[in-house]
Amino acid sequence: MSFHVRPYRAEDRAAMAEVYFRAVREGAKGAYTEAQLEAWAPQVEPNWDKPDKLLDQWAWVAIDEQGRMRGIMSLDSSGYLDMAFVTPEAKGTKVAPSLYAALLAQARMAGLARLTVRASILARRFFLKQGWQVDQMHMHEAAGQIYETYLMSLTLGGAPD
Repeated sequence: MSFHVRPYRAEDRAAMAEVYFRAVREGAKGAYTEAQLEAWAPQVEPNWDKPDKLLDQWAWVAIDEQGRMRGIMSLDSSGYLDMAFVTPEAKGTKVAPSLYAALLAQARMAGLARLTVRASILARRFFLKQGWQVDQMHMHEAAGQIYETYLMSLTLGGAPD
C-alpha cells in the first residue's frame, strides 16, 4: 500500500471518523463483543455538535494513492497518545509505524520526557513492539460497557526530566 503521512486538518474530520469506525467495528471484531464494538463506535459520522478535539492536538493521517485516509494518530501536549487507529486493510502495513514515527518526532521536538496511552487489547501489541511498557491492566467503563485496557508508558531518552 502506497501512502503519505501529513498533519490532520479540519476538513479531515469525516474521513477520520470513518477510519475510527472501521478500525473498531471491523478491525477489532473478534477481540470484543458486538455490544462493546457498538458502544465504542456507535456511528460512522462524527458528532458535529462537539468541537473537533484533534485540532487541539498534534495529529497525523495516512493518505493512500487514491486520497483515502488509512490511519490516524494523535498526541496531546501532555504526552497522552489519544488516537491510534488504522483501517482493516492497513493493518500489518507500514501505516501505523509511519504515523507513530511522526508522533515520536513531535514528542521529542516538544521536549516531552514521557508518553502515556490507554491501549486496547490489540493496540497493546503494537506499543509493546515500539518499546512501551504496561504500567497497569485497567478495566475501563465506557458507554455502559467494560473494556480490558492497558495503561502504558514510554520514557523518551534524552528528554529533560
